[in-house]
Amino acid sequence: MKLKVYADRMSQPSRAALIFCKVNGIDYEEIRVDISKRQHLTPEFAEINPMQQVPAIVDGRFKLFESHAILIYLACAFPGVADHWYPADVFKRSKIHSVLDWHHSNLRRGPASYVRNTTLAPALGLPLNPQSAAEAEKFLSSSLSKIESVWLKDNGPFLLGGNQPSIADLSLACDILQLEVYLS
Repeated sequence: MKLKVYADRMSQPSRAALIFCKVNGIDYEEIRVDISKRQHLTPEFAEINPMQQVPAIVDGRFKLFESHAILIYLACAFPGVADHWYPADVFKRSKIHSVLDWHHSNLRRGPASYVRNTTLAPALGLPLNPQSAAEAEKFLSSSLSKIESVWLKDNGPFLLGGNQPSIADLSLACDILQLEVYLS
């Protein structure tokens, strides 16, 4: 049975999962879940993901949600995925987990809140919130500085001094590019 990826391409985490599948030649079916139409809040989707967020996957009878968990699963479960995405070396994996954990409580909040409060809110039936946008912009700026001073301080073009991207690079890149998508 083909992997099903439930996603909205306007969602950064959804794009990370879709890009990972495409780059690694993973055969999948994209099931579009339109957040602007609130399709993620339906009872049918809650059976896939009780948290009612995208992305989510179904691989046979196995259901999984949360983008980082999905990326880890895809890197481990599908043959042919290059080791650089999620290395077998426990020390390298731990460093990737460190970036992923930091990502959810830091960088992820900045672009999401900024874009929501400067651009997306009306499409979601919410008012724009300039004060929240200003706070998000400060938070975003701080997070971007941390990426440069902590995660990119080693030699190498990718996070943690890597010569090839990891799932952490993909997750962070999708969030940073969100700004380009909505603000250009």
